[in-house]
Amino acid sequence: METTLEITSKTEKLQPDQEPTALQISPATNEDVITYLRRSHKFAEIAAMTERDALVLSICEQLDITVSDEELQAAGDRFRTQNKLLGASETLAWLQKQRITVEDWSDGIRIALLTSKLKEHLFGDIIDAHYISNRNDFHRVALSQILVSDLPTALELAYELRVENASFCALALSNSQGKKSQQNGGFTGISFVSELMPEIAQAIAEANVSDIIGPIQTKLGYHIIRIEKRFPTELNESVREQILESFFKSWLQTDKLV
Repeated sequence: METTLEITSKTEKLQPDQEPTALQISPATNEDVITYLRRSHKFAEIAAMTERDALVLSICEQLDITVSDEELQAAGDRFRTQNKLLGASETLAWLQKQRITVEDWSDGIRIALLTSKLKEHLFGDIIDAHYISNRNDFHRVALSQILVSDLPTALELAYELRVENASFCALALSNSQGKKSQQNGGFTGISFVSELMPEIAQAIAEANVSDIIGPIQTKLGYHIIRIEKRFPTELNESVREQILESFFKSWLQTDKLV
């Protein structure tokens, strides 16, 4: 005999022509967010970024590196312009959506400015000379990739791309085991060639834009690479910032956070 609960459960099942009832979801608390970070395996990443900010604040205090009110205001204005927060109402709505206060927002901008100043203090004077002495290390390239664990799958995907003209984006979304490439339809961003894994840097050295390269075996698995764009070698502001960030990361890892 069916219980009342079982009968009720059956009658409440949605019929094909019924719409699901919208559920009221309570806003996540700070504790809920921390729990999510733990179970999604992102806690260590956020913790490392928190430790980096704390270190920047500590070192800037030691070196008497500060941010003026004028600099903070100018950076805030740039942020609002970039994010189309052109009035007070738009800014307040954005703060509410982010669940942060004006003070939280200002602190974030201040730490970003201090980080930029610290990079410049530590490495700004050597960037030009380093670039000239190591010019060949600063070729930049935009790449897409599909990363898989076994060679047969890699060969099959390479065949689909070269012979059947399959969509690189679609194959990356459905097959790539690399987190960044899978989420972005294969695109992994712009990198200095010198920062790439040696096997990949060697494989793309003579390749042309849009070429399908690989499979290339590395310790991570089998990579199928497509070159999206090559950039001229020049010390523009973007390249300078990349070099500063590269130096800064190495400095943090070798001297401070190991």
